[in-house]
Amino acid sequence: MKVLLTLAATSLTAFAAPGEVQIENKNGHLELLRDGKPYLVRGGGGSGDEASLKSLAAAGGNSIRLWGDEKLGETLNAAQKLGLTVTAGIWLGQVRQGFDWADAEGLAKQREHIRATVEKYKNHPALLVWALGNEMEDPQGKNGAVWTAINSLAVMVRQIDPHHPTMTVVAEIGGDKVKNIHRLCPEIDIVGINSYGGAASVGERYKKLGGTKPYILTEFGPAGIWEVTKDKLGAYPEPTSTEKADAYRNAYQSAVLGQPGVCLGSYAFLWGQKQEVTATWFSMFLSDGSRLATADAISELWTGKPPVNRCPTLTSLKFDTLANAKPGAAIRASLTAADPENDPLKVTWSLLRDPEQFGGGGDKEEAPPSFPEAIVKSDATSAELVLPDDGGLYRLFAVVHDNHGGAAVANVPVRVDAPVVMPKSRHAELPLIVYGEASDPETYIPAGWMGDAKAIKLDPAFAQNPQSGKLCMRCEFGAEAGWGGVVWQSPVGDWGDKNGGYDLTGAKKLTFWARGDKGGEVVSFLFGTLAKPKRFFDTGKGALDKVALTREWKQYEMPVAGQDLSRIKTGFVWTLAASGQPVVFYLDNIRWE
Repeated sequence: MKVLLTLAATSLTAFAAPGEVQIENKNGHLELLRDGKPYLVRGGGGSGDEASLKSLAAAGGNSIRLWGDEKLGETLNAAQKLGLTVTAGIWLGQVRQGFDWADAEGLAKQREHIRATVEKYKNHPALLVWALGNEMEDPQGKNGAVWTAINSLAVMVRQIDPHHPTMTVVAEIGGDKVKNIHRLCPEIDIVGINSYGGAASVGERYKKLGGTKPYILTEFGPAGIWEVTKDKLGAYPEPTSTEKADAYRNAYQSAVLGQPGVCLGSYAFLWGQKQEVTATWFSMFLSDGSRLATADAISELWTGKPPVNRCPTLTSLKFDTLANAKPGAAIRASLTAADPENDPLKVTWSLLRDPEQFGGGGDKEEAPPSFPEAIVKSDATSAELVLPDDGGLYRLFAVVHDNHGGAAVANVPVRVDAPVVMPKSRHAELPLIVYGEASDPETYIPAGWMGDAKAIKLDPAFAQNPQSGKLCMRCEFGAEAGWGGVVWQSPVGDWGDKNGGYDLTGAKKLTFWARGDKGGEVVSFLFGTLAKPKRFFDTGKGALDKVALTREWKQYEMPVAGQDLSRIKTGFVWTLAASGQPVVFYLDNIRWE
């Protein structure tokens, strides 16, 4: 007789109802059931766009994983047409990005968003699992407030939708993560585990740490740079796409196929293309849609059959001369590649600067500049190049295409022995709206909380009395003493050690609207707070010091004409000192013009 594992660890029914997803616990053997039938997740993590879903279905996959719900509806609809399911990720605030899991208002807002999302999509036939958060925990998983809040969310989701399991996703399983999920999240059905260099051993490690809930390997692929040792040039060596295929294969065979009864399946990362360290480190496809051997390896594991036409193999890319050279030096690289079906091959060469400073947790990264003029001669087996005048680290890429949509890729680093010229920031189209109805959430992010950060509360979607439109931002500093402030950063979490920001050349002024809750609140407003000797400093700065706000909206302006605005990383800042009682004020329409 079938026993179905529920959030409360009790039986609901002996059989899954139509459209229902449950977990069968048969004498300790755990298995996912969909419409009453066993369902091993053969998935990819990606954007959920139509092209990636079609390629996933064609490769033998059955599910896509999303990290957030921004495009959940259209992805569910597209997946349904292709016979795929969707693990619906709902983004939760992350400890590393400053989210306060003890902030009642922040938790309430997060909870209501989840409630609305589950209500809206709970009956969609393509829905498989609700994934509450992704890597939102602290590195060791010791913050109990995170786990108790997630458990409460799981209870709510189950009440709204008793037909789909809940999962929460963690970055690896070190520290107290496994222990605390099991003792503080009894209502979570599935543990999602993101694992890269250690993916092959994650199943055994999970059980040794006391893991008894079923798990899904929610991200896996080649080792990340946090698991790789730099080479003698100071570069993170990237495996070839041919070598990466073995990493995916080993992880899947060990952590998924090798753990029946505890592992419910997996989502390979990334079913698509993404700039993270390089444009190819985690990408299973190229930007032109060509598939790499990593996609072929996973497809063969899913279907038991090799692809009809296999990707090219790339076994070697190396410099024939020293890889640490002077500006203008001529060097030569050799490539060894082949095609399993002897298809004709075309090789594309490119030299790109290596940023040497990278984000974390999958944060957005910009594509580095390329130097096409550096390639002076190339063919299918070699390339000759003249090194740029600017010093620093570069990577020479070789991309090998066959004539059936398959490709292989590798890169080799070279360091130019000369002073490093500071990379330029992205040019911004003006006006650039930092906050407002038409703001781009990927520009400047209010993530740099300063001073007594625990006393700060931000509500960027406050609907009462906005200056224009439907929303404004409510800012609060609740401490009776001390000070606090918020920096709009690019990139998130950076205090001058990473490239980023925007080239705002041409801007004449920074304007914003503000008002106090009671009137008389004193707040200072700034931009450009990162100074030398920080490597990536703000090239310009400005301030309106100790502004006494009124109860009515008022526009303020900081003139910036004549300044060097070629790299502004802190696009807007507010700071204030405690006044013995909570200080509340509002912002709207922050823009560079």
